[in-house]
Amino acid sequence: MTRHSVLDLSPILQGSDAAQSFRNTLDLARHAERWGYNRYWLAEHHGMPGVASAATAVLIGHVAGGTSTIRVGAGGIMLPNHSPLVIAEQFGTLESLYPGRIDLGLGRAPGSDPMTARAMRRNLDSDADAFPQDVLELADYFSASPRQPVRAVPGTGLNVPLWILGSSLFGAQLAAALGLPYAFASHFAPAQMMDAIAVYRAQFRPSKQLAKPYVMLGFNVFAADTQDEAVYRASSMQQAFINLRSGRPTPLPVPIEGFAGRIGPQEKALLAGVLSCSAVGTADVVNAALRAFIERTGADELMLTAQIHDHAARLRSYEITADVMAGSTALA
Repeated sequence: MTRHSVLDLSPILQGSDAAQSFRNTLDLARHAERWGYNRYWLAEHHGMPGVASAATAVLIGHVAGGTSTIRVGAGGIMLPNHSPLVIAEQFGTLESLYPGRIDLGLGRAPGSDPMTARAMRRNLDSDADAFPQDVLELADYFSASPRQPVRAVPGTGLNVPLWILGSSLFGAQLAAALGLPYAFASHFAPAQMMDAIAVYRAQFRPSKQLAKPYVMLGFNVFAADTQDEAVYRASSMQQAFINLRSGRPTPLPVPIEGFAGRIGPQEKALLAGVLSCSAVGTADVVNAALRAFIERTGADELMLTAQIHDHAARLRSYEITADVMAGSTALA
C-alpha cells in the first residue's frame, strides 16, 4: 500500500494568529497519528503572513513532543539559509529527544524573498552550487566517524534520515547521486515532475541509507462530504496562491462561494497549471484522483497537504483521505 503523510505549513488564518496555528498543527498531528499517516512534515518559510512554520526545528519539537509514534520532520529545511553544523545540532537534539522519529528534508531555495533572505544574514553572493557540498557536510556531522575536527554535539553518530527536496531536475540528480530518498514539490510546482522522477530512478546509486529509489510526491487534497463543500473549501488555497503570485501574500483567506466564477482566464490558467496535482471532492472523487496519480507516477509515498481555512473541515479532509488510502485496494 502506498504510504501517506501530511505536509503542514501551520497556516495563519485570516482573522487569527500564529498561536492558534500552532494549536491547530498539534491537533492535526495527533489526529493524523490516529488515522495512520506515516509522517508529519513542516516546511521552512520566512516573511510570509500566511505561514507560521519559520522556526521549523522548534515546531517539529512541539509536534514530536505532543505525539508518540508518527514520524516528524522538515519538508524541508532550506539549507542555504543555515550553517550545516547548526542544523546537525538542531536535528541531533530532536533525534536525541525523540529517537527513531525524526526526518530531515533539505531544500536549496531560500523560502523567502531576497530582502528577507538578506535579513537572515544569508550570503546571497555565495555560489548557488554550494548546496551539494552543504548536504555532504551535514551528512558528515551525523557520521559515526566524521572526517573533520568539528563535531555536532548532539548529532555525531545519530541516525537522522536525510531527504532531498526539489521541483526540478537538479534535486533529482543530487538525490540519485547521493542515494537519498527524493521528495518532489508536485503540490505547487508539477511541471517537471515526470522528468524528475525518471532521472532520479535512472541515475540512482545505492547508499548506506537507501538500497533503491524512493519517491515521495506532494499532492493537494480538499475532501468533504459533498462536492460543493469541497469546492468551497478549496477556494481558500486558490485565493492564497493567486495573492502570492501577484506579490501580495496574505493569511489564508476565508473561502468564497463560486470563487472560480469570479476570476479571469489568467488566474484560472495559473491555478490549472500549478495546482494540477490536486483532488477536490468527495471520497469517491479523491479515490479516483489518487488512484490515477499513483498509477501514473509509481509514487512510493504521497505527502498530502490541505490548506483549508476552517480547522474542523481540514481535519475532516484528512480523515476522508486516510479512509480512502486505507480502504482502496487500487492504492495498494
